[in-house]
Amino acid sequence: MAENSLVSQKGRTEPTTPEQTRGGVYFTPRVDILETEQELTLYADVPGVRPEDVDLRYERGELLLHGRVQPRHEAENFLLREYEEGDFYRAFTIHESIDSSRIEAECKNGVVVVHLPKVEQAKPRRINVQGQ
Repeated sequence: MAENSLVSQKGRTEPTTPEQTRGGVYFTPRVDILETEQELTLYADVPGVRPEDVDLRYERGELLLHGRVQPRHEAENFLLREYEEGDFYRAFTIHESIDSSRIEAECKNGVVVVHLPKVEQAKPRRINVQGQ
């Protein structure tokens, strides 16, 4: 008699990735996120993306980063082709301690820098202790 090696795991969900509805090649940009008392700063590497081709949106608690890469060359007779062209896409869940109305960003040399300022209530503050 063969044993059934599958075990039912009711209530357990596996992490899923969003379904893609757009065609073409998409890359996930590598990021660094730094935190200070005033803000979070996100650095995303998007080589080949011009500032005017960055689409950065804040929607329903998510920060969506989409960078479009313009084709470098038309179909030519390449001797060697290692560079793959495609767009960049990444989504981040934003905590409510971030003031979404003050988010700012810039793109320079293939790096998008996003400043996510904290709301006043989330910033640490020093409390003076009185002595007698």
